[in-house]
Amino acid sequence: MTSIRGGVMSLNLCVIAMMVSAVTSFVTPSSTLIIGGGVLAESRSYNSGVKSLSATIDAEVESQKSSFKFDNYNKPIVLLGLSSEGNELQRLALSLSASLSGNPQKLQSTLEKIERSQGALLVAEDVNNAAESKASDEQQVAGISLSAVGLDEEGPFVLDAGLIGELIREKTLSLTSGVIVLDFNHPAFHDKEYEVDLIRALSSVAKQLYEELGLLSVYVNVQPDDADSGMNDKAKERKDMIEKDVLIPFSDYEICVKNEGAADDSSWGNIEWELQRMIGRALLAPPVVGGTGPNSADLMMGMNNFFLSLSFPHVEDASPYIEQMCQDVDSMEYRVDLLQAAKDYLAKATGDDDSCDAKDPRFDILYQQQRLRFMCRPNAQRAPALPFAGSGIIDDALPIVYTVRTAHQAGTWPDDEEGIKHMFDLLELGLRSGVEVLDVESAWDAKLTDKLMKRAKNRHTSLILGSHHVVGEEVSMDEAIELYRQCRMDGRAHGAKVVLSINGNDNDEDQLAYKASIAAAKMDKPEIPNIGLILGEDGSYSRILNPRFTPVTHETLPFKAAPGQLTAAEIMAGRLLTGQVPTERYAILGHNIAYSVSPQMQGSAFAAVKLPHTYTRADVETVEEFVEGPIWNDDNFGGCSVTIPHKANIIPHVDVLTDAAKEIGSVNTVIVKKDKKGTRVLIGDNTDWKGIYNPLRRRIGDEVKNDSYALILGGGGTAR
Repeated sequence: MTSIRGGVMSLNLCVIAMMVSAVTSFVTPSSTLIIGGGVLAESRSYNSGVKSLSATIDAEVESQKSSFKFDNYNKPIVLLGLSSEGNELQRLALSLSASLSGNPQKLQSTLEKIERSQGALLVAEDVNNAAESKASDEQQVAGISLSAVGLDEEGPFVLDAGLIGELIREKTLSLTSGVIVLDFNHPAFHDKEYEVDLIRALSSVAKQLYEELGLLSVYVNVQPDDADSGMNDKAKERKDMIEKDVLIPFSDYEICVKNEGAADDSSWGNIEWELQRMIGRALLAPPVVGGTGPNSADLMMGMNNFFLSLSFPHVEDASPYIEQMCQDVDSMEYRVDLLQAAKDYLAKATGDDDSCDAKDPRFDILYQQQRLRFMCRPNAQRAPALPFAGSGIIDDALPIVYTVRTAHQAGTWPDDEEGIKHMFDLLELGLRSGVEVLDVESAWDAKLTDKLMKRAKNRHTSLILGSHHVVGEEVSMDEAIELYRQCRMDGRAHGAKVVLSINGNDNDEDQLAYKASIAAAKMDKPEIPNIGLILGEDGSYSRILNPRFTPVTHETLPFKAAPGQLTAAEIMAGRLLTGQVPTERYAILGHNIAYSVSPQMQGSAFAAVKLPHTYTRADVETVEEFVEGPIWNDDNFGGCSVTIPHKANIIPHVDVLTDAAKEIGSVNTVIVKKDKKGTRVLIGDNTDWKGIYNPLRRRIGDEVKNDSYALILGGGGTAR
């Protein structure tokens, strides 16, 4: 029998004959017993299983090392970990499933397919958190949680990864059809008799899903700091046993949860949001060195962009200043080396447990980064749009620059051999957290650097900022140029940052980093953003000269992260006074457009980022009036939006049409670029189709029957 409670399918789980044979490959045939539900496993004591867990997993599954592919990923997401009584994994799975699908009717159809197929056992029963819904003959499915471990009247069972793979190949399971949960604290684990066998079986499934099927896996690291949290000592012991052998190796990303699962406030909503942000980040197209687009250094490290360097030992110390700081910056720098948790991490890693105040400093480093995101979220005025779930966006995730700065490069992290090894461990932790920018110092161990860069390229979408700081000594122009080339990290870094020292400023030495950045940019292709700064008070002007991704302080902070830092407001004022940021003119071109709110909207955006540009209405009867007028012919013309009735008539007046504009025969945006000779090039583009296509895709998905029709009313440029 089946029923729906709280929008989630609940089943009396029954075992099908196929399961008995399908899962026998998890174990060796000797000394076996049947775990209720049909899973064959060895009968062992708890201790013997602990000793051989990692070796057993490696021996039982021959992995093809299939890599998670970013582009066109259409497989389920996997959440693995141990829930407390807050049932965190299943709740996150339901929330993520609903947000990825965005279509209750489609979820209902998917659920019916799964129920009819061999995958019926995957549908998780909503144990503790089924929301009471209003009585109705038909209740919509809000999300689907697919559990790989279950418990029925015969006992516990684990499903075969091969079955999941078959459902994926049949397209019954996909990115939008449900989220797979591997909960190592499922009620099935509560019977000690089967605990070790279940660990081994579910660990093998985790390995197969990650390595053979190439599924995107997220470790949900639940660590309540309350003794009455609902995670007992046995579950904590189990977590400690499998974290390094299973939970971390068979996942690419990691989200941390404390007591939010038991909270009745907005904190749980932040956890759901962070998982969505992480998945949105993971599913971006991988960044291309020298490329453009939503995941590029050209955008993230763009012109007149700023990141604020935090230097507090505890992130919560920044909370009184966050609201004001977020108004002026595009990213926050998370200085891991300055955290007390980082000092605890190093003490624990080097065996100095007496100096470690934290129980799990690795968890604390990740969790504090999440806290920084949550504090910035309601104040993130300048956050870029992060694509999510087809046509949706997340527009309140302020990017984070994750930095572990070493002692000889203006930081505090030890740079002896052991310190550098642990620094790279922390950098990999940054990748697992889904940071937007990972600062990687270019001077250290080549093998460790290569390992990190390969992982970043193959399994993550973070931008790499190669960096080098010269502290206490001057370098020549040629040496500075070579440092920029070094920071390209053999063509693998998306941006390069060089910070120099000077002993005086009698001959414009404060311009050395800026001039070297320009010279270096001409030597290597593709061109990447070069960031050049001078340390100390003598280097303040270098921060005005540097056009991209400048580190700043804020007037509300009690101290600066580094001497010579300026605020974003001070830098923009300096750039305006020196003419580095000329005023550009923009407009919306149309006729009878007094109703348009574009000038107010675009003007507010310019004001928010402190750019002096203008955006006005160009209400004219003919296109010729505009192209012969002062705005179009101004050297500072930046481009225009085009609306009725000029979308087709503007075409003869642009130099280049994008593919979309050619195909549609209509232009709604004119973009101004400069060619290599500095000549103005006018590009006609069309983005109207995206505004129509994306909502339809979100509503009905990509699968449309061949005999389906769409009716378009109209015959103008927009209708095209």
